[in-house]
Amino acid sequence: MCGFDKDKGPGRLMKKGLILILVGHINFILGAIVHGSVLRHISKPSQHISTNYTVANIISVTSGLLSIAAGITAIVVSRNLHGFKLQISLLIASFLNALLSAACSAGLLMAISITIAHNGTGLMFGCNDTVVPINARSPVSSQCPFDTTRIYDTTLALWIPCAVLSAAEAGLSVWCFIVGLALRGLAPCGNSYIKEQL
Repeated sequence: MCGFDKDKGPGRLMKKGLILILVGHINFILGAIVHGSVLRHISKPSQHISTNYTVANIISVTSGLLSIAAGITAIVVSRNLHGFKLQISLLIASFLNALLSAACSAGLLMAISITIAHNGTGLMFGCNDTVVPINARSPVSSQCPFDTTRIYDTTLALWIPCAVLSAAEAGLSVWCFIVGLALRGLAPCGNSYIKEQL
């Protein structure tokens, strides 16, 4: 994995950068849709605040933006392999994006697990409680400031692709980080002699 061919390597790095930009945009849009359609109702300060959902969504949106920046950096580095500052920026951007994307994927998986385990009761915090406990899957009508008919299904349908895309972002960022190590000749990729090839 540490090998970086000077002929095919820049093209591969450019493709990975383009994929990072595409995945980052999709993840950013999905995170914004989740926040705009679902989480804005349960994150109001006047109601109970569900911090685990809010934090996972904010990390998802931030991860999408950082993936776009890391993808742009990878594309720029693929066109100019000799730039010291570009190589360092690729290392930093891809490392930070790998960490944030892994945290995002773990946070979203935790939010999905909590939502499924509790039948979506965390999504119904803004509703007036009756004698019967309210969850998002129950047919009991509740007085909510938002439409509860599809909140559970919509949230899960958007969170699952976000978690998968975040894992893909983390994998692509690790690959870009390893390429940055190979370009700098740093361990564990210091034996690839890319600096001598260039």
